Amino acid sequence: MSDNQNHDLARFVERQTQAMISFCQRIVQTPSLPGEEGQVAALVRAEMEALGYDDVWIDDWGNVVGLLRGRGVGRSVMFNGHMDHVDPGRADEWPHPPYGGQIHEGRLWGRGVADMKGPLAAMVYAVGLLAQEVLRPPGDVYVAAVVQEEVGGLGTRKLVETVRPDVAVVGEATSNQLARGHRGRIEVVVRVSGKAVHASVPDQGVNPHYVLARFVQRLETLSLAEDETFGRSSVAPTLYLTDQQSSNVIPGEGRVHLDWRNVPGEGPEEVLDQLRPVLETCLSEVEGSEGELTLHTRDLRTYTGRTETFPAVFPSFGLSARHELVQRGQAILARAFSRPVEVVIWRFATDGGHLMEAGVPTIGFGPAEAEQLHVVGESVPVAMLQEGLLGYTALALELGQESG
Repeated sequence: MSDNQNHDLARFVERQTQAMISFCQRIVQTPSLPGEEGQVAALVRAEMEALGYDDVWIDDWGNVVGLLRGRGVGRSVMFNGHMDHVDPGRADEWPHPPYGGQIHEGRLWGRGVADMKGPLAAMVYAVGLLAQEVLRPPGDVYVAAVVQEEVGGLGTRKLVETVRPDVAVVGEATSNQLARGHRGRIEVVVRVSGKAVHASVPDQGVNPHYVLARFVQRLETLSLAEDETFGRSSVAPTLYLTDQQSSNVIPGEGRVHLDWRNVPGEGPEEVLDQLRPVLETCLSEVEGSEGELTLHTRDLRTYTGRTETFPAVFPSFGLSARHELVQRGQAILARAFSRPVEVVIWRFATDGGHLMEAGVPTIGFGPAEAEQLHVVGESVPVAMLQEGLLGYTALALELGQESG
């Protein structure tokens, strides 16, 4: 892109910024917990249609897909962002209403604005800007607003069965730098059964707590996989549940959920294989106890009525810093912003893992700050959203160009 073209693009973006911010406010003001994204999906579809996308549809699972057809001389590109968000918690703990979508001190506030309705709004408007200015990219460009990312990535997993781009950009938070991968996430359930009895006669029962206590302590002794880029895998006990609500009963069963963050090359079976001997040792020390390890699954239902039992697994992935897609994306953004752009690693898992598992090379770029994800008082700088709109527009226009 020449200096004149870059200047024109910046002008186009400036003209669209206020409309993009207004759209972002509307979707932040519309709650969309996992499985309840229908109203936001309708808003996204209507906005894409109004902006002049060539085609817009909602698939069986509730994902909204907008298409801008290219000139037929380059790769297809997908911009991927999710519509769902985590629970806001207590509204009285927020400095501004969680569904207010208000702007204060240069920041747009609200649940989901960083994760990731702000980036999603910028994606929608970036490709809409190309449509309105009759700027055709080399290949087709898709914007996918997907469902149920927060509960495992069901939307993207289903989307790639019908829409398979050549490359993808995931809009999770990067502070307008470029991401090239992340560790994965595997949720494991450790289930131990014993014998329930009255707490006054513990010797007549088998207490599963003793097995689970041993097991949790030994997690610290595991030799975890390491990667030069992504560091070590990690494991954290999170939820602890029993089959009892009475405090004077020894439970018959206890469960611990483990959040395992895995480096590339380490999958669910490798994780379970490492944990099994630990559990077997702990069970052998408490006579009469039994136990098992399983991957956690969720019974999910989309707002369109489709259902799926879905594993709580986000694959890890990592493109080389020398990968053509990484270097091209970095160069495009640096030219658009007239500043250096860092290549970073996400600390959290994204739908990028599902895209890469489907064979779609993926990078990340998102106008939001990682430290704002899932927090009380979530917000995004308005200036970052505007720069993000410019970045997505430049990527949409150039990323599909064939190398060489």
